[in-house]
This record gives sequence, structure tokens and C-alpha cells, in this order.
Amino acid sequence: MMKNPRLPRAALPLGLVVFALAGCAALPPSGPSVVALPPGGKPLTVFQQEDYACRDYAFRNDDAGQASPGALQSGAGTTAVGTLGGAAAGALLGAAGGNAGVGAAIGAGAGLLLGGALGAHGSQVSSESMQARYDAAYAQCMASKGNRIAPPATTVYQTAPVVYAPPPVIYGYPRPAYWAW
Repeated sequence: MMKNPRLPRAALPLGLVVFALAGCAALPPSGPSVVALPPGGKPLTVFQQEDYACRDYAFRNDDAGQASPGALQSGAGTTAVGTLGGAAAGALLGAAGGNAGVGAAIGAGAGLLLGGALGAHGSQVSSESMQARYDAAYAQCMASKGNRIAPPATTVYQTAPVVYAPPPVIYGYPRPAYWAW
């Protein structure tokens, strides 16, 4: 049985490209991150219908379904530019060292990783922006229907108190006098 030596060589760069592009996808918001509360006396079924209608309004108002392909194209472009720029820089440095091919390969790999990281960061920023717009539209819709929006919980950070412990007490026989020189 003969193994194909080209398969592992082609699978690694292809896997790196897929891995780098996977981080560039911005997911639309799956729901609000604010809490809406019904006023006293409002039936639960009415509140649930308003919640559903406001979620739909926020999703359509935010145009979240169309924002993800734009973020993916932007991330893929960043990854591609990083790969090509890294390959060019690696080829120049490799030519100075006597082997442009190895320099280009190393530069392309480094550019792919850096470009993928930058694309993933841009995707994260885009996703946070979409969530903020979604939350604003949802909160406005729920407030217009007479529901209350709970303020976000504030996180309080405290430093741990400093505790001083006494030195340990050592029990046992005292040392003989000939050890204390």
C-alpha cells in the first residue's frame, strides 16, 4: 500500500486557512442582554407576545442577518492581506539569507496567523456593536409597550483584605547547647 506524501503537505496549509477564516465570522445576536419586566397586573401571555414582537423588531431593525456576511468578507480580506504581506516580507528576508522560498513560506504562515487574529478581533468588535444596537431597539420597543427595563447590574470589585498570620509555633525539645556556636 502506497501513501500519498502530498496529502499531509496540502492538508496543513488548507487547515490553517480554514481555521483562520472561522474566527472571522460575526454571529448575529441570539437575544437581548437586557432584562424587561412586565408592570403589575399584565398577564404573562400578553408580556410574552410583546417580548416576541420586540425581539423580531430588534432583529429586523438591526439588520443583523445582513451584517454577518460583511464581517466575514472583512475578516477574510484581512487574513488574505496578512498572508500576502507576510509572504512578500518573508521572501525579501529569505532572499537576503539565500533562500527566498523558505522565507516566503515562513512569512506567509506568520502573516496568516497575524491576519487571522486581526480578522477575529474585527469580527468581535462588529458582533459587540450588533448586540448593542439590538439591545437598544429591544429596550425601546419594550418600554413603548409599557414594560420596565431593569438597569444592568454593576459589578463591584474589591481587593481582598490583607491577613497577617503569626509565625508558626514550633514544639519540641530545645536544641542542645553545643549546637549554638
